[in-house]
This record gives sequence, structure tokens and C-alpha cells, in this order.
Amino acid sequence: MKTSNSRLPKYFKLSVEERQAALASALSIEVDKLDLLMDNEKALPLSTADKMIENVVGTFQLPFGIATNFTVNGSDVLIPMAVEEPSVVAAASNMARIARDSGGFTTSYNGSIMIGQMHVINIDDMESAQLNIEGAKKELMEKANSFDKTLVALGGGVKDIQLRHLALGTGEKVLVIHLHVNVLDAMGANAVNTMAERLTPDIEKLTGGTVLLRILSNLADQRLTTAKVAIPFDHLDTGDFNGSEVAKRMVLANEIALADPYRAATHNKGIMNGIDPVLIATGNDWRAIEAGAHAFAAKDGQYRALTKWTIQDETLHGELTMPMAVGIIGGATKTHPTARLSLEIMNIQSAADLAQLVVAVGLAQNMGAIRALATEGIQRGHMTLHARNIASQIGRNPEEIDWLEAQMIEHNDVRMDAAKEFLNNRK
Repeated sequence: MKTSNSRLPKYFKLSVEERQAALASALSIEVDKLDLLMDNEKALPLSTADKMIENVVGTFQLPFGIATNFTVNGSDVLIPMAVEEPSVVAAASNMARIARDSGGFTTSYNGSIMIGQMHVINIDDMESAQLNIEGAKKELMEKANSFDKTLVALGGGVKDIQLRHLALGTGEKVLVIHLHVNVLDAMGANAVNTMAERLTPDIEKLTGGTVLLRILSNLADQRLTTAKVAIPFDHLDTGDFNGSEVAKRMVLANEIALADPYRAATHNKGIMNGIDPVLIATGNDWRAIEAGAHAFAAKDGQYRALTKWTIQDETLHGELTMPMAVGIIGGATKTHPTARLSLEIMNIQSAADLAQLVVAVGLAQNMGAIRALATEGIQRGHMTLHARNIASQIGRNPEEIDWLEAQMIEHNDVRMDAAKEFLNNRK
């Protein structure tokens, strides 16, 4: 499926059925193609779930929304997001709407290299061990590649072996071997872990030591994705601030997150607010991406913001670079019907495609968060959506829900107790 136009004005005001119809129209498909989104048993059959993890007794549903307005590398795309937190889909869509007027997001991807680590202990002669591995590098790579001939035939496989040394607090010295594996369109854990485990006897023979650990690293710093956006000042105006002031405040907010780890943790959580829902919707390992993102944020010894916002020529420039080890083959991306549908909605053809869209959403989410924080505050938008949530819990019909939501917003009192009082007084 390919999106004809991601600009769907007032999409949030439509009914669920109307949104489904508008989505089908934008994708140029029959609405029946979206049956998975309307039938829980089709979305993830219990029989399929039972084969995915252990001790299955049911399935767990999350709201599945569509972020609109995205233009990435000149193409419009609608972004599926599975998330429970209000304001996430709205913020991403709103920032994408602002960005599209100046060309949208541009992205790049530096390749699909994953690192498989082998930690070797009990080495008597570290220098000889290292020389032995360096001398046998070609043979080790060939042997590792023999374990996954399909991957190699497609152009992937081990491309390099690098060595590091660790000195532990116990005084133990550890030789660390990094297998650099091009995993192509897979996340890569299974291929990398298999190679590392099967090379263990060879490594122990060459080093005279013991391989203690052999597993991939989620700090995928050889698999980076970058998203950029440029917004002219006049596109950033709010009711209370002109665009120039908004841009300056956003840059300062980002500088604070670069300097203050306490702020950086929340700043980066906001980025992941956009990224994780797309990963979940596509069946990817969001925990692995989270781990890699936060480790990358501390790569220089201090935990910092992942984004960079600057001002040039009356234009606000944003950039996000981070590890993005996503896959479109294997795992839940193949077994989960809704994950497959999500990839189709975005017209994903490769892991590189998916990685770039995901990071663009992360940058959009960060843009929305720091724009709100540096101007009106985060609560205005959050509370508007929270009001709808509260109203839906106690309202008895659509008209009453709408009325309750309006009352809480008008009186700036978004609480369950307040909603109940408004309802009682209405009687």
C-alpha cells in the first residue's frame, strides 16, 4: 500500500468507522482490507499468540491509531502507532503537519551492521591471544558465515572482527571480540547469537581462555539512523509567542537536556513516546531499541539529549541520530497479522525504510514536546486529552461525554471528582 496523501484534516473529529474509511481511501484499498483493526480475533488469533510466547491464556489489546500528515524524504506516509498514552498520536500528527509545509523530514540510514560480542576470560597471555585472533580473522569470518548461508547469499554476513580489552574491578582482564554482521532486513539477534556461540571452540583454542558471554549488543552504534527537519520561524507562531521566540526557547530547552541528565531522561523518554508505538505496531523489539537509545545517549560518559536543535537563517533545525535495529523479517513482524498490516500501511520494503520512518516520528514527537514545554507548558495539551478520557469513563452517551469534556476544559479543572460534580449539577 502507498499513501496518496497523509494530510487528513480533522481526522481526529471523525468517528472510528469514518477514520477507517478515510484510511482505506488514502491507501487506495477497500475498507475490508482493514478488518484486522475491527476484529480482535483476526488481529491476533489466540492460536497464533499461543505459539509466540509461553503460558498463553489470552491476548492484550492496545489502542491502534494513525499519525497523519507525515512527509518523509518527499513521500507522504501514514504511521500506525500502538500506544495507551493520550496526546502521543496527536502531537506527532500536529508536528508533522507543521513540518510538511517546509518539506517534511529527511532521513538517512548508515547500514544494517549488528555487533555480536564474545567476552573471553582466563587468558594467560593477552598479547598472544590477540595476535592469534588477528591472524585467523579471515578463517573465523568464513566459518561464521558458513552458519548462515542464506544471509551471506543475500549480501549479508560477518564483515569484520574487532578486538577490545576490559579491565574489571576485580582485576580480571577480559578480551572482547566484536563480530560485525550485516543482518540486512532482520533485527539480527538470532543470526548474530548463533555465529557467536558456534565460534566459541575456535576462540577458546586461539586464546587459551574461556568464552564466558556470547551474545549481540543492543548498543547498535554501527546501525545508526538520522532524521532532520527545518522549520521557518513563521511556521512556529503560537497564540502567546512569535516563531522566533518559540525557536529560541526550543533550542534553549534542548541545551538544558544536553547538560542535565535529569532533564535528558525525560527529554529522551519523549522521543521514545513516538518511537515505541511504531515499533510495537510493527512487532519489533522496542525494549532493544530503548536499551540502545539510552546507552547511545551516554556514549561520551554523561547521559544527554539525543536530539540537536539549532537556529540558522531564521529557521529552526532539528536532528535526531540514534541506533535503530529494526527488522521486517522473522519474529512477530511475520507472525502477528496486525504487525504485517502496519508494514503494509507504511509501504515498507526494507528495514532501512522502517528505521527511517521510526526516527522521523521520534523527532516529530520531540519537537512537539519541547515546543509545548518551552511555551504554554505540557499540561494544556495533555489535560485536553485527559478530559476526554475522564468524560468517557462516566459519561453515559456521546452527547454527555462531549459536554463533560467541554466543562472540564472550560473550567480548567480536569479531574474525576470535578467531572462527577459537573454531571450532578447538570441534573
